[in-house]
Amino acid sequence: MEGEEQYLFIDFEFTMPEGKAKPEGFYPEIIEVGLVSVIGDRIYDQYSSFVAPVKFPVLTDRCKKFLNITQEQVEKGITFQELVFWLSEYDKLQSSIVVTWGNMDMKVLRQNCQQAGLEFPLNGKKVDLSMEYKRFFGDQNQTGLWKAVKEYGSEGTGKHHRALDDALTTYNIFKLVEQDKKYMKNHQSTTIGDRIDLSQVLNKLAL
Repeated sequence: MEGEEQYLFIDFEFTMPEGKAKPEGFYPEIIEVGLVSVIGDRIYDQYSSFVAPVKFPVLTDRCKKFLNITQEQVEKGITFQELVFWLSEYDKLQSSIVVTWGNMDMKVLRQNCQQAGLEFPLNGKKVDLSMEYKRFFGDQNQTGLWKAVKEYGSEGTGKHHRALDDALTTYNIFKLVEQDKKYMKNHQSTTIGDRIDLSQVLNKLAL
């Protein structure tokens, strides 16, 4: 394990307002974390927990329905301070690359840390896999996580919008994209000479 890079695949679920009009002072708070630590192409560890929100502790009906999450689950969750502690512990474990699907997870984590007066716990390089996917396949629009999996002819892991399942699904897509990158790198494109026997063409032109 020494000297090997660690990939941290992370997914958060957040609070959301009831409608388009946000209550005064509202910002999304992390209420569930899913993390997959991968070292040397193998899953080293997994972590999953609900997180109790502070600013708006009562979940909206929209949030509970969309995420299939209950008020009781988040109330029994860890504190945001504990979440930051666990993230920093994983970050210290090994030189890390943090992989998420989209940029919202890191944006919300930064904002939540600022609101709580805590230091941002993840120091490694950040990779937005949805942008990597978009660049690699030339899609005009960013693709949703589980849509991307289906485009690969695969299925997502577990349930969509459950943090650990989404983190595992992100890891699975990462592996597929990396395999395709290696194939494209090793696959030399054929030249016109490989496809056409130039001697025959020249002979015909000489006639």
